[in-house]
Amino acid sequence: MHKIALAAILGGISIASNAAPLGLPPVPVPADNPQTPAKIKLGDRLYHDKRFSADGKVSCATCHAREKAFTDHLPVSKGFQGKRGTRNAPTVINAAYLKTQFWDGREPDLEGQSKQPPVNPVEGGLPDHRPILAVIRKDKDYTRAFKKVFGATPAEISMDHVAKAIASFERTIIAGDSPFDQYRYGGKNNALTASQKRGLDVFLNKGRCVSCHVIEQTQALFTDNRFHNIGVGFKRLKEKEAQTARAFIQKKNQGADVDVTV
Repeated sequence: MHKIALAAILGGISIASNAAPLGLPPVPVPADNPQTPAKIKLGDRLYHDKRFSADGKVSCATCHAREKAFTDHLPVSKGFQGKRGTRNAPTVINAAYLKTQFWDGREPDLEGQSKQPPVNPVEGGLPDHRPILAVIRKDKDYTRAFKKVFGATPAEISMDHVAKAIASFERTIIAGDSPFDQYRYGGKNNALTASQKRGLDVFLNKGRCVSCHVIEQTQALFTDNRFHNIGVGFKRLKEKEAQTARAFIQKKNQGADVDVTV
C-alpha cells in the first residue's frame, strides 16, 4: 500500500466524498445514513470503546487496528478472555465498497456488520446489545453526541444509531492512489518497477487473476464481489465431507453462530 487516501488512517478524520482517490469510485453512502463530521467523530469513538465487551478489553479496533492496516496480523483473531475464533480479521480498508460483509457474506452493509461482533460468543462475549446501550446512556459525552447527531434522548438511543455512527466512520477508511493506480490510471509509466510490470502482465493474462480480482477501465477494487469455491483447505476434510456438512447444517438449524460452528 503506497498511500492511504483519507486522514482517517493517518490520525485525523475526513469525509469520503465524490473526490475519490485515484483508482477508486465514489464511496457508496446509504440514503438513510449520510456522512457528517459529527457522526464520523462519534463512530470513531464507538469503534475504539472497549467497554462494549464482556471483559471490557475488546473493541472493534482490537481486531481491526489502525496501526496494523485495520487488521490484527493474527492467523486467527482473539476475542474476550483471549478466546480464539475460527477466522482471521479482514481489513476495514475499502470495506465500504463491498456488497457483502464477513467472510461468509451474511450482512449486506457496514451497519449490519457492526452489530454482530459485540454479541459474538468469542469476540465480544455479550449476551445481547443492552449492556452497550447502558454504557452509552450513562456517559454524558456520548449522550450529548447522540443528541447532536441523531436528535435522540438517552432513552431513545438504539443500536441502529450506534451501527450508523460506526459505519460512517468506517466509510472514511479508504485507500487509493497506489503505485498501481498511478501507473494504470494516472499515466505514470515509472510508477511501477520492471519486475512489478511483469507481475501485472501475469496477473492480467497468463495467471488470469483478473478474472475474479477485477480491474476496470477507470477503477480497481480487485474483487468481483462474488464467492468462488477454489478448493482451498478442502483436503483437510479428507473423507469427512458429508459428516462435516451434516454437522454444520444441524448447528445452523439450531441457530448456532456461524463463526463458532465453522
